[in-house]
Amino acid sequence: MGKVLLIGAGGVGTVVAHKMASIPEVFTDILLASRTKSKCDKIAEHIGRNRIKTAQVNADNVQELVHLIQSFRPDIVVNVALPYQDLHIMDACLQTGVAYLDTANYEPPEVAKFEYSWQWAYRERYEKAGITAILGCGFDPGVTSIFTAYAAKHHFDEMQYLDIVDCNAGDHGKPFATNFNPEINIREVTQKGKYWENGRWVTTEPHEIHKPLNYPEIGPKESYVIYHEELESLVKNYPSLKRARFWMTFGQEYLTHLRVIQNIGMAGIIPIIYNGIEIVPIQFLKAVLPDPGELGENYKGQTSIGCRIKGLKDGKERTYYIYNNCSHEAAYAETGAQGVSYTTGVPAAIGAMMYLKGIWKKPGVHNVEEFDPDPFMEELNKLGLPWVELHNVDLEV
Repeated sequence: MGKVLLIGAGGVGTVVAHKMASIPEVFTDILLASRTKSKCDKIAEHIGRNRIKTAQVNADNVQELVHLIQSFRPDIVVNVALPYQDLHIMDACLQTGVAYLDTANYEPPEVAKFEYSWQWAYRERYEKAGITAILGCGFDPGVTSIFTAYAAKHHFDEMQYLDIVDCNAGDHGKPFATNFNPEINIREVTQKGKYWENGRWVTTEPHEIHKPLNYPEIGPKESYVIYHEELESLVKNYPSLKRARFWMTFGQEYLTHLRVIQNIGMAGIIPIIYNGIEIVPIQFLKAVLPDPGELGENYKGQTSIGCRIKGLKDGKERTYYIYNNCSHEAAYAETGAQGVSYTTGVPAAIGAMMYLKGIWKKPGVHNVEEFDPDPFMEELNKLGLPWVELHNVDLEV
């Protein structure tokens, strides 16, 4: 049905490649590319059946990207590289007339800040070129936004309160490790919190608001309000929301390590000179921490991510909780990657499928909740991320 260029060979790229390779009737040709070709080769060898071709590319170099796209001629480029590289890849897709999909919004390397404004600025150019760009098609952002769209379509006349809840109750056996790229992960969870309430953004100190929440099959876990990118697009696309927040669980040992890392300056993003060499502290830290892509073998437990929504239907107040639980062990058994990579990679593969089938195909730059959620939700159940709905329950938030 279509050709895909997949950029990024970390844990998420591993999952996307496995899922795409398992659906040859949709993904007829797959090229996996990254800065380090040997990583791509390892993934391709593990999948076997000559389903995956590999290539080397520097995703910071637009002309390298353009050359690769022109030589392979894909129908869509799936970006699971670093968020710093989003704009370079979007530029290359714009130059070559190829559709684009990513899982996380752009972050400038020199500023610990992420927002959609940089990518939304491409909207008119993509529309004029007749190219589709699909933003934030992982789990959060991604499935959480699609869960919200599904709730709005089927269960509410007016959504008023949205709380996205993300729990990782897994244990990887390491004293300290991050579940995805350490540089991005640490920048994300150490910034100030922010949530939407009564038409404005409310800023909090990092981890200032917290309380225990109960997660299905897991139980109570201390959960913290942080800022997460899908809130920006969701409050824009669902203006009836009076409040929207994002909660994430952290263990005390993790927070203690994080506090020490900050206090000694290792979370810094400003370059320093060490022995005559310029280094960025957080990039050095990334080099000495465990590789998130190699945590899967000993990872036990599960994740639980979902949306807790309150609003009106037929003039009556109702509550709704939709979620997915994902087993780290099952994810590793299937793909060789842990659950956090799995929950991000599967939706990226489904999003590319939606485009190739012509279901999510609309010129311009769009967040996932702007498309029909129903066919995507059907594929989640088929491809390893089944979802559960609970109606009129205590949301705890």
